[in-house]
Amino acid sequence: MDTDWLTLLCAAALAFSVMNYVLLDGTDLGVGILLGLTHSSRNRRAMAVTILPIWDANETWLVLGGGGLLALFPLAYAILLPALYVPFIAMFLALILRAMALEFRDHAPSERVKRLIDGVLLFGSLCMGLIQGIVLGTLVKGVPHLGSQYSGDGREWLEPFPLFCGLVLVLGYTWLGACWLYWRTVDELQHRSARQAKQLAWGTAGLLLVLVAWTTTLHDQYSQRLTAPVVWVPAVLILMALLVVFRSGFRSRFDWVPLFCALGVFVLAFALMLVALYPLIIPPGLTLQAATSKPNSQVFMLVGFAVLIPVTLIYNTYGFRVFSGKVRVGTKS
Repeated sequence: MDTDWLTLLCAAALAFSVMNYVLLDGTDLGVGILLGLTHSSRNRRAMAVTILPIWDANETWLVLGGGGLLALFPLAYAILLPALYVPFIAMFLALILRAMALEFRDHAPSERVKRLIDGVLLFGSLCMGLIQGIVLGTLVKGVPHLGSQYSGDGREWLEPFPLFCGLVLVLGYTWLGACWLYWRTVDELQHRSARQAKQLAWGTAGLLLVLVAWTTTLHDQYSQRLTAPVVWVPAVLILMALLVVFRSGFRSRFDWVPLFCALGVFVLAFALMLVALYPLIIPPGLTLQAATSKPNSQVFMLVGFAVLIPVTLIYNTYGFRVFSGKVRVGTKS
């Protein structure tokens, strides 16, 4: 197989894994944020039950994405990791805190301790979303490097653009969480989630437009790609259609419609990012072809992805199927 096609397949497999992680675990993080901000102990219990059976399986995609970057594009990994040591370490610590809070909240000896654990869940979920957005913003803005060596000072992620990306992603994840709760809950909690989802939708869409406009000012390639009519016209039409269907979905008997529209907005934003970046993997100058591993390694990893991705998709789907249905607020916390 031609090495260019191999590289594109590798990039597609990596992008697919990252996108699935953002869509699936991003929804869980949004629920964690909303749970920590909810006063009712019974509502918090119901919110936790909606994600308890599936949150750890969703994070499988993070492993595939991180491992795939190392094996498929080792040069990009070698440049990106030193630039983001602090955010990555903080993200993994937040991941541990979040996992502990989800697993141990039901074993709390008192309601006060349980509320403290839910605060830890809120903190971990906020940190995860914020840091992931910061990492994404740092990548899009560009990581300084000379050849195969990182040449920055380790503080690129503290610049305004990455921090703004982090705030946008936190808001977007919270929106996904509200849509998920609207789908999975009933009665007062569902109505409350619907109100939150509607409010968060417009805020997220507005900040995404600001983010795209800001992105066009970072590099000439971004400006040329994102301002081309063949790109922005379909993107605006798709966004408007998704928001219209999202709004009307609350009047439908299909409670999953708002969530799937919100996920569609995320897919659209992810696609625009790929359009702006290609063929770069780390701006301003490292291309996919320059960063890729040897063809034998590519073929080996693609075979692995060909096995793991369907298995993971089947496992995720089976988990959602088994634990589908509405979660009702119980009488106990």
